[in-house]
Amino acid sequence: MRSRRLAVSLLILAAAGMALGGCAAWVDARASSREQVAAQAFPPIGQVLAVEGRRIHVHVEGTGPDLVLIHGASGNLRDFTFALSGRLASEFRVIAFDRPGLGWTDALPEGNESPFAQAALLRAAAAQLGLRRPVILGHSYGGAVAMAWALQAPDEVAALVVLSGATMPWPGELGALYRMTDSAIGEATVVPVLTAFAPLERVDLLVARTFAPQRPPAGYGDYIGAGLALRRASLRANLRQVNALKSHLQAMAPLYPGLDLPVEIVHGDADRVVGAAVHAEPLAALLPEARLTLLPGIGHMPHHADPEAVVAAVRRAARRGGVLPPA
Repeated sequence: MRSRRLAVSLLILAAAGMALGGCAAWVDARASSREQVAAQAFPPIGQVLAVEGRRIHVHVEGTGPDLVLIHGASGNLRDFTFALSGRLASEFRVIAFDRPGLGWTDALPEGNESPFAQAALLRAAAAQLGLRRPVILGHSYGGAVAMAWALQAPDEVAALVVLSGATMPWPGELGALYRMTDSAIGEATVVPVLTAFAPLERVDLLVARTFAPQRPPAGYGDYIGAGLALRRASLRANLRQVNALKSHLQAMAPLYPGLDLPVEIVHGDADRVVGAAVHAEPLAALLPEARLTLLPGIGHMPHHADPEAVVAAVRRAARRGGVLPPA
């Protein structure tokens, strides 16, 4: 496995060197063509708001108390509209956002892309939609943004659902791709090559690894719009956000014990992307009003692998937060 990853890394570096050696125009033209294909295949499916000079893509459905859904790294709101939002729309007004720099939401300025900055922009969009004391669900990286939202404005949040959330500093380093692109030179060379030449089969494999040990549901790959994440601007925004996340969580974690609102933490105990022992369990120990649900045998995508458990957690959070009546 390590040798295969090393080979992929060396191929990427070789292609990047080729781009620097005089083929940049060809690489950029091919990247632009693939970006255009992805944009045409996966256009916005909701409203596009103008917020502080930026476009914010949001999908709204259903009626009832407000429920905000915030997706993870390399994703977009289609991860939720594939199935989860429809399951919840009979009880909630479900508001799914594309996070800054991903999907069809504009990026924040480089260097100001922290979970706090993302939460502030989404809060401004939420205000335009007239949200009042929403329940906020954050998946994976979105869990950090949900935590930041609550830390910024705890009185404006009814409850949190942290779903496979990346919310605590982790030991060790990120993978080779993140290390290679954690510089201006890496972004400038590796990212265009990935956009231009990344095999779609490789993207499908990465999606499958994200779901492991489960498999993606039928039709997910055709619906999610993975090509949107391969656009140069989206790749750069995502890589910067993930590379900086650990340092932001180191600053956020000491603030968690002061967060006195209902929190439902749902995590698969077979998650190999964001480990429960590193994130969910320490988070539950820090939060005074946290309830932890570990799902046996479930990986990083519980809202697809065990959607009823996730819906139940949302309902519990809403009842605990006083926006749904007691059961």
